[in-house]
Amino acid sequence: MAANDARASTTPLIERRSIDYIPEAERHGRLFSQFTLWMGANLQITAIVTGALAVVLGGDVFWSLIGLLIGQLVGGGVMALHAAQGPKLGLPQMISSRVQFGVYGAAIPIVLVCLMYLGFTATGTVLSGQALGQLFGVSDSVGILIFASVIVLVTVLGYRVIHWIGRVASVIGVIAFVYLFSRLISQTDIGALLQIRHFSWSSFLLAVSLAASWQIAFGPYVADYSRYLPSKTSSVKTFLAAGAGSVIGAQVAMILGVFAAAMSNGQFAGHEVAYIVGLSGTGATAALLYFSIAFGKVTISTLNSYGSFMCIATIISGFRGRLEVTRFQRLVFVLVIVGTATLIALLGQHSFLGAFKSFILFLLAFFTPWSAINLVDYYCITRERYDVPALADPNGRYGRWNLLGISVYVFGVLVQLPFISTKFYTGPLVAALGDVDISWIIGLVLPAALYYVCAKKWHSAIPEHLILPPEQGATPIANGLAAQA
Repeated sequence: MAANDARASTTPLIERRSIDYIPEAERHGRLFSQFTLWMGANLQITAIVTGALAVVLGGDVFWSLIGLLIGQLVGGGVMALHAAQGPKLGLPQMISSRVQFGVYGAAIPIVLVCLMYLGFTATGTVLSGQALGQLFGVSDSVGILIFASVIVLVTVLGYRVIHWIGRVASVIGVIAFVYLFSRLISQTDIGALLQIRHFSWSSFLLAVSLAASWQIAFGPYVADYSRYLPSKTSSVKTFLAAGAGSVIGAQVAMILGVFAAAMSNGQFAGHEVAYIVGLSGTGATAALLYFSIAFGKVTISTLNSYGSFMCIATIISGFRGRLEVTRFQRLVFVLVIVGTATLIALLGQHSFLGAFKSFILFLLAFFTPWSAINLVDYYCITRERYDVPALADPNGRYGRWNLLGISVYVFGVLVQLPFISTKFYTGPLVAALGDVDISWIIGLVLPAALYYVCAKKWHSAIPEHLILPPEQGATPIANGLAAQA
């Protein structure tokens, strides 16, 4: 532990590496930071709104809370399984996809992941802009620009600062939510709301799907924030730390959303930020809550922006064979990513954003099968025995295109289409299921089963053990993943 603390104290504030392997000598951090990071990322306004949807769209309080909890546990389990890969591989999450898809083929799901996180950043920026606009007495557009500037700064600084922000956000979030719950309890009869029970499968499954999809959406980048932990870190403990932080944070936020929507008499939808802050009254307390809402969005928006940067760098490195990311280049990448998200937020803050959010939720269907394939391969087929240097070599063990992984992935996307329910697209079987989107269940179970059966028979040669790159002088992965200070 002392050695680990010493490493952390000598690690530069601005992250030196990007998508390359993290040598053991540079590993640092504690499991508790995984818990606080993911709790801070979930104790925020978008999670409140997501939970409220379970009631706004027809569910009662009691069964919505149970459905949300089940969804958190299922989706959080998937998310945490990805988190446990970080310390063992020392790589960002999407780099490991090259085992299942090939060095070039991994770009297929990564492009779609980039689009999704770009959209999540834009939608979060709108809510944060509203909060900052109220806090500083400026327009929402100016609030959006202020928030975007903060995201650029934190994203450029990188891993250590992101974890620090997560710790602060978790503390602020706990204080704010305790206060909001106390105000909510004083203003409504919680017991009476819980007594109103009219179970329906469609509303219940909707609540499960809302929470599960929320958690699964973290999968493509969760290992990016655990990859600096020492390789001897227990996979089970990493699973529990990241999973517990995410599940507890999201469930608390969604519980608040459920009760807020239930007591709002239709005033919640469309005025989410103002309504939540209105629970506390006005004056200094309201100003502090506006600040906590904006700060809570800093963590998750930074995760989305940082994850997008990692994905873009991963795509480029796959085709170039070597990518050196200087600090200036990182700044350019981040400016382009956050700038694009900010432009979308400014254009869509009044009317377009609702349709755009539906499009982003539609994109979830394109990486749920990726998650299933990646997890089955890592835990059931290769059993952690990756050849990490080969992940950067198109002529190596994993090749350019892995037809098995790509084929199962395409199947996993297509098989979900009849079950997707969004404003952007609705599948033909949704009406028969009570307008409930169960595509995420289909997208996890069927591709996982198919890949397991096929990979058992046709998987390429698997190393006898995990192969890591040499660490002399902190050598980056051969022919591939390097970053300069």
